[in-house]
Amino acid sequence: MTIAGLDIGTTGCKLTVFGADGSYLDKAYRDYPVSRGKRQDESGETYQEIDTKAILEAVWEVMKEMGTKYPDIAGIGVTSFGETFVLADEKGTPLHPAMLYTDPRGEAECAELEAKMGSKKIASITGVKPHSTYSMPKIMWMKRNRPEIYKQARHAFLIEDLVVYHLTGKAQIDYSLAARTMAFDIVNLTWSEEIFAQAGVDMGLMSRPVPTGTVAGTVLPQIARLTGISETAQVVSISHDQMSAAIGAGIFNSDVAVDGAGTVECVTPVYDGLPDMDVMYQGNYAVVPYVIPGKYVCYAFSYTGGALIQWCVDTLAKKEKELAAQEGKSVNEFLEGTVAEPSGLLVLPHFAGAATPYMDAGSKGAILGLTAGTTVSDIYRGCMEGVVYEMMVNLECLKDSGIRFQMLHATGGGAKSAVWMQMKADVLNMPITELKTVDAGTVGSAMLTGIATGCFTDLADAAAHMVEKKKVYYPDSDRHNNYMVIYDRYKKLYEAVRPLV
Repeated sequence: MTIAGLDIGTTGCKLTVFGADGSYLDKAYRDYPVSRGKRQDESGETYQEIDTKAILEAVWEVMKEMGTKYPDIAGIGVTSFGETFVLADEKGTPLHPAMLYTDPRGEAECAELEAKMGSKKIASITGVKPHSTYSMPKIMWMKRNRPEIYKQARHAFLIEDLVVYHLTGKAQIDYSLAARTMAFDIVNLTWSEEIFAQAGVDMGLMSRPVPTGTVAGTVLPQIARLTGISETAQVVSISHDQMSAAIGAGIFNSDVAVDGAGTVECVTPVYDGLPDMDVMYQGNYAVVPYVIPGKYVCYAFSYTGGALIQWCVDTLAKKEKELAAQEGKSVNEFLEGTVAEPSGLLVLPHFAGAATPYMDAGSKGAILGLTAGTTVSDIYRGCMEGVVYEMMVNLECLKDSGIRFQMLHATGGGAKSAVWMQMKADVLNMPITELKTVDAGTVGSAMLTGIATGCFTDLADAAAHMVEKKKVYYPDSDRHNNYMVIYDRYKKLYEAVRPLV
């Protein structure tokens, strides 16, 4: 028997197969395009959309590839990116390209809902400060601007429940992804009737909310014929991808948090109950029901984590790539050096706007402290530091919310960098554990699928089989003190730069 985790992202999806003992076996990946631009028709509207039909086709392809090789797949867990929704007909057929969370449409509708209910009240119900990023304002936009599509709609799906519906015929969505709509009551764990009423949106369009890790059913016969996956295979509604990563990192208590060092840098702490909602509101933090009943997580993140490092390599390190190749090293190893001493630079990592605690799309990146002697390696290290300093800002903002963690578990591609891991330990002044897997989201999905199919008895058993620690980086007190001298200046950087850009 094998189990699989289906992870659906904004640019591609992958299906990863594990043995019944949690061992990695294989994976298949397919990508799909995202459309960004302006309409050529009279509306002239800006859009950022994704074709959900292309997503479904990619899902069938990865399932067919793995189903052919592993006919004994007993369960598939489905996790996806958040917020993006699509209206569909009674058969689940998408009626329009889905609006991505980055699509600017819905801003007026969000402001309208805020005016009716009050921003703090919406946040107290949903756990998120109102923003057009979330699904509800965009559904309102569709009703107002595409009434002919809205009238045809029988479902409003996010990506996880869209795929689950096409696999099983069951319309259900897990709590963590439902919380990305700005319409879900995170305390009572149900859709908010008040928000739907004030928004003028039919609550009957939404899938039924269920706990993270709930079995939806078995694979439909037509999907089994198409993909080679058995009709007896269980399909499990897992979660929002960030939640799945926390599960896959083995984070079940409030004394440890996740450091997701991917394209986006994200720290995910666990709370034993509801955090201080005023603190969360002020810092623009989302509060999300966790896989363990009564517990919650939040997301403290920067849009540019690994993305900023990649920018530095691609844009500045042309000669360094050649030199690294001559030495038989990767360009990252060449630029990092060996000892994580402070660079002395101040890098504001807002190259794609500012995430928490600012949520300022208009903010821009900045590099300060350059001299004629500054090298590409210095800038590279400064970019790494800027990402870590930004997380330090977030942890200071969250200190009164109820966080208790004293260690981080690191996942993602950035966890492979010993220099960056040591830097994080030194700046944040806490141990950071590198996990063997960098793809914690897929592991988290497989862990819950393994529980659903009987491979594991509970989360602790699943983690014992699938979460493996590789190395612990401990902070150096002298380097921490040196970093804090620079960090004191960094804290003033956003306020100094923002009025100029």
